[in-house]
This record gives sequence, C-alpha cells and structure tokens, in this order.
Amino acid sequence: MNIERLIGESTEYDMKQSLEVKRPKSWLKSISAFANTFGGKLIFGISDEGSVVGVNDAKGDSEIISETIKNRMNPIPKFKMSFQEIDDKALIIVEVMIGDETPYYYSGEGQLTAFVRIGNESVPANPAQLRELVIRGSGQSYDSLPSRYRFEDMAFTKLRSVYKQRTGKSFEETDYESFGIVDGNGSLTNAGALLADESPVRHSRVFCTRWNGLTKASGLMDALDDEEYSGGLVSLFQDGLKFIMRNNRKAWRKLPTSRVEYPEYPERAVTEGLVNALIHRNYLEIGSEVHIDMFDDRLEIYSPGGMVDGSTLEGKDLRTISSKRRNPVLADIFSRLQLMERRGSGFKKILDDYDFQENSREKLMPQFIADNSGFVLILYNLNYYVAQGVPQDVPQDVSQDTEKGKYTEAIIKMIRENQKITRAEMGKALNISMKTVGREIKKISQLSYVGRGYSGHWEINE
Repeated sequence: MNIERLIGESTEYDMKQSLEVKRPKSWLKSISAFANTFGGKLIFGISDEGSVVGVNDAKGDSEIISETIKNRMNPIPKFKMSFQEIDDKALIIVEVMIGDETPYYYSGEGQLTAFVRIGNESVPANPAQLRELVIRGSGQSYDSLPSRYRFEDMAFTKLRSVYKQRTGKSFEETDYESFGIVDGNGSLTNAGALLADESPVRHSRVFCTRWNGLTKASGLMDALDDEEYSGGLVSLFQDGLKFIMRNNRKAWRKLPTSRVEYPEYPERAVTEGLVNALIHRNYLEIGSEVHIDMFDDRLEIYSPGGMVDGSTLEGKDLRTISSKRRNPVLADIFSRLQLMERRGSGFKKILDDYDFQENSREKLMPQFIADNSGFVLILYNLNYYVAQGVPQDVPQDVSQDTEKGKYTEAIIKMIRENQKITRAEMGKALNISMKTVGREIKKISQLSYVGRGYSGHWEINE
C-alpha cells in the first residue's frame, strides 16, 4: 500500500482499523484536532501495523461517520468523504479542512473538549492553546486585543527615539492609534502593553546565559556571563542583541592594506533570529520567556510557541516557507522600525547569511526546531569548527600567504587528477563552501578555466 497516494497533499493523517460506533471519541478527537490546527485525513480500514484490512460496510459506515460528526462536534467542521479500493478492500477517507471558527469541540461525557495535534497524536488543548484557538476563531490576533492598561499611564520614549533614529521621522501622536498601540477608547492593545517602556506584561522577558562549555552544566564555573532583561520589546531586542554581540568573538586575518574579520555568529542571522523570537512568540504562554543560551560551539534562541499554524518543519524546504504572523500588529511596527521586513521568510534570510560566510559549510548551517510548545533556532559558531591549529578563543593573525596556501596544493592536486572537476566537488572534498572554493581559486594565478559550463575544463599554467 502506498500511504502517500492515499493522503495526497496532507501532512497529517490518522488511521483506524474500523469504525468504533460505541467509542466515537477514539476517532472524533482526530477530527477536532485536524480542524483546530492544520487539517488532515482520517482513514478507516487500515490496521495499526499499516496493512489494508478494509471496512465491511463502507456506505453504512460513512453515513454513521457523517451523522456522528454533525451530532458530536461543535461547531461542525468542514469535511468531505471519499472511498478507495485496494485489493478489493474498501477504505473510507475523511478529509478535514482547516477551520476558521475555532475551537472545534468534541461533545461527550457531559463536557466539551477541544483537541490539537502534537506530533502524530491528538491531545486535549491546554489552557494557553485553548485561549489562542478562541482568539483565532474571533478573527483577531492576541496583540490586537485591548488590554486592561490605559494609555495615559504608560510611556513610549524608547519606541519614539528608535523610530526617529531609524527612519528620520518624528513619531506623531496619531501614530499610536494608526500603529495599533491604542484603541479608540484610550486603552492600550496587548501590542501597546508589550511596547511600553515599563511593560506591565511580566512574562515578556529575555533570559541570557553564556555557558562554560558545550552544555548547561560543565566545569566548576557553569556560566561565564548571564543577564535577565525585562521592559518593552524594543529594549528587549536591543539588550538581547548587545548580550550576544559582546559574547560574539571575532577571528581575523591580515590583508596588505586591511584585515578581514570572522565573527563567530553572523550579525544579520543573529538579528533576524532574535526579532523573530520576540515578535512571533506566543504571549499566551504564561511562565515562559525567550531564552538565549550561548555555548562554546553554538547559540540557541528559544521562543515559547511553535509555528503559527501548528505545523512541523520536517521535510520542508526552509527557504520557501511563507511568512505567517502570530502577532501581526507587532510585526508591522517592527517593520516600520526597519528591524524586520513586511514580507518574506526569516528562515531564508538566516540561511542566506550563513551561506554567504567564507568559513561556512553545509554541516554548520542553522537548524530550526519547532513543536507545538516552542521554537528553537540553533546557530553554529563558525570559528569553533574551523581547524585553525591554535586555541579557538584566541584571535589570530593569519597572513595572506598562509591562508592562500591552505587550500592551494589540494586544489591543484585535484585538478591534476581530474581537469573537469567542479567547484562543488572540490568543496565537498575540502569540507568548505562553493563560494570559498571560488575565492581560493582566484588566489591561484596559474589556474585558468577553458571553455564554458560543464563542457569546459581546468588548465594549470606551469
């Protein structure tokens, strides 16, 4: 059986061997979870081991399924049923659409329960998830809702000064309402409460730690540097970035008239990762904060709340994932501050920044980990993994001739053995990027490429 052919474009699915009429919760929880998250398919007639067993009465079972969904689900989600025959065995496929009237409850045992997907399971929504479903079902976002705080009780000097500094424009009084910071009744929105100089949202904090080693507990001195920041989002961004950059050491090498610096972490990738962690986090998660953990070999930024649509990143092309905003008001304000773009994926910007670095390579590309409760960005220390021959924490004076000779002999040797070798093949053999191969080849004056494209070849001018 080809399960991919049955589920089609769906990334989420459940399989049931038969229709359990007397235990509707056993399969209706999947219907609820699919409608509350990102849709999916429920297939009847497949055993737990994944073999096709079929259903005895496809038409009769489908009528029971339809009637049970209408009687036991509130509101009734959008779904459609279809039939499939494999080896003369009938399957029922129930496709559930993503709902816009969340939460979708299962009604049974005298109570209403909303389910969500975590991994490949359908589980009851926790209080924070339930609140988020309610807000989504109202057609609003958390940051656009009015808070219990009054505009006249708060100051926004940091927001105003950064806006002036980055745009050259003055922040006008009318901007508070047009930006979505205050509503027509003089109440701050949740976005406004998060942006105020002394933000009253106590769980809007950033915990920063520079750990000693590769784990959170290694050696006599566990942490080399740590800070806990609170306040408005603009201040949190600036403070978090300063912490990272003061622990972001640089190696360097001399050129005839200047020197080239190699930071452990590219600043653009760091900035994008931190902005995304603050703007796209789930502020309904009480008791959880943004965490910045720096180790010898990597930087991890944790943000409460997974992907906005609850999906996972497994098997996806990260450069093509479209941007979805959990907090569109905050995202719009940070784009006005020129700290993030209105469109485009932050994943692509982070990956592109690493790809541009001379000492980057495939195994050091950033990692993105998302589940239903949180999101983690892992940025690897590019200098830690480069074989320098001296301690990694010592800035180095690497002469141009030494750096040039690092790959020269190896590149010439490979070309002698194969005149049609590609830059990609050289990079793989040397464990460096294609861009680095290109830069190294330009330093080798006796090399030339004859012809164009794959039909050409390398020549060595002795």
